[in-house]
Amino acid sequence: MNERDSEQVATSLRGRGYSIVDSEFDADVVLLNTCSVRDQAEQKAIGKAGYITKRKRKDKNLLVGIMGCMAQNRGSELIDRLPDLDLIVGTQKFHKVPDHLDNLIQTMQGQGPTPSTLVDLDEEEGSQNTIRDHLPEKKEVSTFVSIMQGCNMNCAFCIVPKTRGRERSRPIDEIVAEVEELADRGVKEITFLGQIVTSYGRREFPVVGGKSPFVQLLERTNEVKGIERIRFTSPHPRGFKQDLVEAYRDLPKLCEYIHLPLQSGCDKTLKAMNRPYSTARYREIVDSLRAVVPDMYFSTDMIVGFPGETEEDFNTSAAFFEDIGYDMAYIFRYSIRTGTPAEAMLDQVTDAEKERRNQELLRILETHSLKRNESLIGTTQQVLVEGPAKRGDKFVGKTRGYRTTIFDADERLIGQLVDVNINRATVSSIYGDVALSGVDK
Repeated sequence: MNERDSEQVATSLRGRGYSIVDSEFDADVVLLNTCSVRDQAEQKAIGKAGYITKRKRKDKNLLVGIMGCMAQNRGSELIDRLPDLDLIVGTQKFHKVPDHLDNLIQTMQGQGPTPSTLVDLDEEEGSQNTIRDHLPEKKEVSTFVSIMQGCNMNCAFCIVPKTRGRERSRPIDEIVAEVEELADRGVKEITFLGQIVTSYGRREFPVVGGKSPFVQLLERTNEVKGIERIRFTSPHPRGFKQDLVEAYRDLPKLCEYIHLPLQSGCDKTLKAMNRPYSTARYREIVDSLRAVVPDMYFSTDMIVGFPGETEEDFNTSAAFFEDIGYDMAYIFRYSIRTGTPAEAMLDQVTDAEKERRNQELLRILETHSLKRNESLIGTTQQVLVEGPAKRGDKFVGKTRGYRTTIFDADERLIGQLVDVNINRATVSSIYGDVALSGVDK
């Protein structure tokens, strides 16, 4: 989501006459878009901002700004830590960045009042509709489309409702028009984004024919010529009603890959987290999805060391995690977030114990991921060619199940769907040879 927001700001600045440069050391303006999900992310951003603002001692014309969730969370407090900041912009004000920079530059040139840090953190109605533009010169095979902002949940560990505000959704017609424009530019795969993407339009738009606004959006997107694959992130287990399950059966462009956050496989911990589902309900969702698509790929989010999580609780959670059999997972050590209910909870788990539990889940994940990848050896997988791999002279792409695939190819195939015969596998990737008839590899 930060990547998508950053692209919107970059596009807006290009439209105002600013140039985007490759290196921060060549820039007259440096903007950091920040995350607050974990304390470590905020500390890294503060450290980076401190490093950049030191340049202002030699370059008085350098402008440095912080945007996004940390700006929203910490606000003017950041000025105490980083007095040389020029701009602090919250999550509903990304579209105001060009105006703010223009004003700051005029001030520096003596055309305005005495310079001071400009802070803009207010809520703004309709801000969800401002994340819609893409860099025109950026050749993309796969891209993100923001469909909503905010979160109405109250998970005990999460600061997102504070930093992103209440749920606000874009109109379906506007989203589909954006997707059609992307298809005309050669984009083959889109990923819908939302804090809880399956809550899209829940309060703003009607259910039609028993189908939620989100499923209606998926159906409309499935009809867009040129788009070959549809994905979305991040959903919530409560959003998986029968209409969404059946969408995986009925919509050929909806890829058989789901990121379905679990957070804990222990009901006691889920209740403490204020997650409104049980492991039994979660398993029902998984089973219903596998019933319509037997080869469904699953990824998830897991938190270890939540306050009060005993060794028995963790063992229960780890057993459930192993039983579901995830193909990929983001595993986090619980991080205290100021202002959340979990901050004041008793029985905080030690860092050493969090790390031990983290490593145990990683071992389970690696075992299953390798087993799943090895099961693909000898099969032919459809791969969307993204471009050159980071190392060597190979190319890289993703299967419909979101498996990273490495293979020999030609840059003429970038942006195409090709068949790849899989002959090798590791924990993180599969390898093979292009089997596209009549095309030189």
